[in-house]
Amino acid sequence: MRHRLTRPNRSVPRWQMGVLASAVLGQTVTGLLSFIGLAAAIEVSPTPTPIQLALDRGKQAAAQQRSPETLYARFGNADPAQPEGFLLTKLGGLSVLAAHMALRGLEPSTADVAHVIEASTMLVSATIVGERPDFAVNSYMVLDQEGRTIKPFTVRADSQAERRATWPESQKFLAKIVATFRYNDFDSNARTTITIFPAGGGEVRVVVDFAHIE
Repeated sequence: MRHRLTRPNRSVPRWQMGVLASAVLGQTVTGLLSFIGLAAAIEVSPTPTPIQLALDRGKQAAAQQRSPETLYARFGNADPAQPEGFLLTKLGGLSVLAAHMALRGLEPSTADVAHVIEASTMLVSATIVGERPDFAVNSYMVLDQEGRTIKPFTVRADSQAERRATWPESQKFLAKIVATFRYNDFDSNARTTITIFPAGGGEVRVVVDFAHIE
């Protein structure tokens, strides 16, 4: 994400000047989502009010010296042997952007905000564990919604997994699978299963509810 560093306009938020009104393999895990504020499904075409609220959340997080990463919509749980990850939606992306900028004493420009709002894809990042450093190479991810499979627009995986010596011998490597999905391809208000297929076989499933994410 590119940020154009400009001096903030303290009187009127810059975005308002633009045209913005418009992991055990084979195991299913219920996703535990964490997010800020109240949500009513993923916003595909956010209006000015939720846009401003998202920007304000980011600035508030920065004022509290919280990491922008705390604004991600996360899934998974505290068990390091099971999959976890996060979604980055349009409003979530705005909060993260505003937090990063505020930590530098800046505000997002009109172009910064428009770039996020006009994005055609949502990012999904998942972390899984395996037995070899290269276990995640050529892994794949899809979304499943009521029997319908949504394929990713892009997908990539760590070629070299990170070793975690503190884990059991059978689960000592940690790798990320990152995919993007077109908003037009999935239901932004549906209970969804994120399914990951490691190249070595098996699958990992995490259930999330898009109705509870901004």
